[in-house]
Formats: sequence, structure tokens, C-alpha cells
Amino acid sequence: MRTLVERYGWNSTSYQIINSRIDHWYSGSGDAVVGFFEALNVAVVAGAPVCSVERLPEVVREFEQVMADSANGVCYFCAESRIEALFQCRTTSSKVLLGAQPVWNPRGWEQIISQHSSLRAQLHRARNKSVLVTEWSTRQAHENPDLQGCLERWLASKGLPTLRFLVDPDTLGRLFNRRIFVAERYDEVVGFLVLAPIAERRGWLFEQFPHAPSAPNGTVELMIDAAMRTLAAEGYEYATLGLSPLSIRAPVAPFRNPLWLRFLLGWLRAHGKRFYNFNGLDQFKAKLRPDRWEPVFAISNRSRFGPCTLYAIASAFSDGSPIRLVARALWRAAQTEWLWLDRRIRSAMKKGKSQSSHR
Repeated sequence: MRTLVERYGWNSTSYQIINSRIDHWYSGSGDAVVGFFEALNVAVVAGAPVCSVERLPEVVREFEQVMADSANGVCYFCAESRIEALFQCRTTSSKVLLGAQPVWNPRGWEQIISQHSSLRAQLHRARNKSVLVTEWSTRQAHENPDLQGCLERWLASKGLPTLRFLVDPDTLGRLFNRRIFVAERYDEVVGFLVLAPIAERRGWLFEQFPHAPSAPNGTVELMIDAAMRTLAAEGYEYATLGLSPLSIRAPVAPFRNPLWLRFLLGWLRAHGKRFYNFNGLDQFKAKLRPDRWEPVFAISNRSRFGPCTLYAIASAFSDGSPIRLVARALWRAAQTEWLWLDRRIRSAMKKGKSQSSHR
């Protein structure tokens, strides 16, 4: 599997099919692999089949036939332009726009920094707080307790429970040919950046950037800066920070998601901040001045993209029941709200006692 990914990986998520809890299908000739998760009679594919561009139409037909024999439909999640173009001429398919991913040529990164004082200021903030970024070997980073501790603190600070599928938190145990840039402050790990290769584009996906809640401002930007400069020096031509869900920054031909989905996604953007700050992530990536934004889709081989397909996608990320995931998220949000209210009450009481003692 890894041999195929390291030769034919083109989709930004191609390397992530080696994550745990992903099933794999191989073409009859052994020159293609598909990573997928099956739920509700839908095979949710991680990106697209990994194969040569010439073989893509045939591999898609072969995989979909195998799934059809089991009464399964297919949904390509995080599909990009190569497979999206393949489905444009098919009437028995449907798609939704998931968002956009920012893209850079690392060779132009130094110029971006030189032209934007706000970015330079963020880098200076972290450096002035003695944050130092270095690249670690995969042997050094593999299940490293300091990195694991930083990851656990970062996950605990999130509004959502741990997700799976394309965002597997077990990356430190499955590094293989990934790259790791680590931010340290006084010998304490305060963040790290994981890069996954995109072989056919001579590029890298900035897959994860966990950072401790106590990390100084500018730590993430400093890690990205170190990685971009390293990739530029090594001659790489493509880098992306991956999908910004719900982003509308990518230029697309006139296209509208189904009305029910537009309503749902609009509600999530407006009210889902306690679980996932979609706007904040989008704005963070935009301030890094990408060269362009690429649209990212979910493409179904069924004529209608319905709620069952969306539920199957949610099942892939929740590694089971999305309902249980939402229940855990609501309980976690309630706990966070209670802690916040408790701190406000204690602070008010302390302030009241302080004012009484000065009278």
C-alpha cells in the first residue's frame, strides 16, 4: 500500500489512507489502492483512488462495481480536481462543496514573509518568547512522550471529541515517511507540525499542528515558517494546509449545494463555534497569504446527495455512531460552560470580598 501511495499519491489526502481504521481495496492488477470506510451501504473513500492518472477512470469503474455487488454506493470525500473532472460528464452522480484548501509554492514563502509585516510580527512574538523550531527524525518522534503529552493537552482543549478517518490522532505511532517539526521553549515541547507527502505533486500536506494551550502567540506560524523554508531549500513545489471546511474562497463554476445542506452548513458556521471554529481556521489559513485556493468536494456516484450519505461520512469520522459523537460533544460543551460560569462566579465573589475589605 505505501509503495503505491509513495508513487501515485496525488490527492492531498492520499497518504492518510495508511491511517488506522481505514479499509483498503486493491485493483485486480495490483496497481491501485482505495482507502475507505463503509457505513449505511456507502463506501466513504478517503479522497480518491491512488493510481496513475491514466488508470483512474478504469480503477473507479472497477471499485464501484465491487461496491455495487455488495449493494454499496460510493462517496469520494475530499475529492479534488482530478476526480471531480472525471465525474463532470456523468449524469448518475452528485456532489457537494465541502470548502477549500490553501496552496503555496514553498519557493515563494520568503517573499510572502518579506511583504507582510503582520506575519513577521507573529514570528517575532514566538522568537522573543524563546520558541525554537527544529525538525526531528521519525525515529526520535515515534511515540515520543513529550510529543504525545502535547497532543493530549491540545485534544483536551478542543470542543469536539477525538475524530478518526482523515484526522487520526494516532499519527505519532504511524509516522513512516511523514516529517515532524517541533517547537520547544526552554526544552519543553509546546507544539509540533506533521507533514505528509503528496508524491505526484512534489509536495506536502501540513497534516496536523497540535500546540499546547500555553504555547506563546506565533508558535504555529513559526513552525509553518520553518517547514516552508526547509521545503523551499529542498526544491519542493507544492504545500497545502488542507481543507478549510465551509470555506468559500476557492473559485468554482456556478454551483450550489442542495438547499437542506446549505441550511445545515450555514447553521454550523453560525452556531458551531463551541465545537469547531470554522471561520477562525479559515481566517488563520488566509492570513498566511496562500498563492491560491483549491475547491474540495464530496462526490457521490448516486444521482442524489442525500442525508444518508452525509450520515455515512459522519460515521467515518466518528468511528461509529455520529449520534454518540454529538452527545459527547454536547456533554463536553456543557462541562466547558459550567467551568466558565464557575470561574466567573468565583472571580466576582473574590472581587466583592476585595472591595468590602477596602471600605
